[in-house]
Amino acid sequence: MIIAVIGNFDPPPHVYALAEAVGKELARRGVTIVCGGLTGVMEAVCKGAKSENGHTIGILPGGSPNSANEYVDIPVTTNMGFARNVAVVSTGQAAIAVGGAFGTLSEIGYALSYGIPVVSLNSWPLTLRGDGLPVGDNYIIASDPIDAVNKAIAAAEARTEETQTVPFSEPLPEVPNG
Repeated sequence: MIIAVIGNFDPPPHVYALAEAVGKELARRGVTIVCGGLTGVMEAVCKGAKSENGHTIGILPGGSPNSANEYVDIPVTTNMGFARNVAVVSTGQAAIAVGGAFGTLSEIGYALSYGIPVVSLNSWPLTLRGDGLPVGDNYIIASDPIDAVNKAIAAAEARTEETQTVPFSEPLPEVPNG
């Protein structure tokens, strides 16, 4: 199982500690982590995973594998900048958002749009269409790192449908010759 962990590159110390604890717990459960591969929450989750002999994948915004934090096992270069956020969340069967800034918010949006469950740990409060209604069953609030991991694994295991695609990626209808 692969779970995406998303969060900001410059978290306060308490959010860094939450991410590191998430990484440790995911690794203890044998879950591979995919993240954005850089600093902050991404570094903390990878550091936690490596302390428990876990496996990590970093989907990088640029073209150099050397930009990955020292705890990334498999650096994937994209030359896509923030557009890589789609690849980060699409690689996981679920995502855990720890803290976060606008890049994290975009990842949450992509994941929810594609039917990928997101567990929020000290992350963005969201409503459906800004109307105050809950986002739905795929946006799950966690109280601590172990709760976040439990909920992410359960959500990943409960998925029955393939990840959805956005409408513009559907094949065009065939045009008859004539």
